[in-house]
Amino acid sequence: MRGARYVCAVLACLAAARASANPSDPRAAGVPFMRVFASVQAPYGFVRFCDMSPGQCRAASRSESRFSASPERLSELDDINRSVNRAIQPETDLDLYGVSEYWTLPRDKGDCEDYALLKRALLMKRGWPSSSLLLTVVRDEKGEGHAVLTARTAQGDYILDNKADEVRLWHATPYTFVMRQSSIDPRVWVSLDPIAPDVRSAIAGVSPGGRGPTDLTRP
Repeated sequence: MRGARYVCAVLACLAAARASANPSDPRAAGVPFMRVFASVQAPYGFVRFCDMSPGQCRAASRSESRFSASPERLSELDDINRSVNRAIQPETDLDLYGVSEYWTLPRDKGDCEDYALLKRALLMKRGWPSSSLLLTVVRDEKGEGHAVLTARTAQGDYILDNKADEVRLWHATPYTFVMRQSSIDPRVWVSLDPIAPDVRSAIAGVSPGGRGPTDLTRP
């Protein structure tokens, strides 16, 4: 119990960071919630994943309300993030499957979106609503495409990442956020960039094609 409360306190304190930053910039100001914009085309690998595993892409409800996570629930994010990061060995889709983009629930190896898919599935088994567990595409420190899982809660938008064992609020990561699943319909994706009306070029895998500099095949 004390451990769960400690994790909750650490995560919640992140929401108050950077209080003196520019309030017009939600990230710099430490705003705990991402802003979403227009709907965009979903990653091609995700579309194929939903075709093969429709149960993982079914909307449980149409509510826009945020999930109020207890200290124990927030502790689950930390537990799942760390356990999956330890259990899965990073490997590209090209090395595993011979294709540049293949989204799936991994067994022992996978790349970034596979980690995110497994974390989402495990948290749903623990009772988390699918509307609170959103696959998210970002640009990493090198400007390359990367996938993480966003836990959308009343306390803030937390990021579960195979590159970091620590669960962080979105604005505490080094990433540029591009697009994520809609909280209303998991098959729909929305832009997270207000100045990029078409974000399809931000990642590989939106449509069949070759491997590029922002390919999500990198773990």
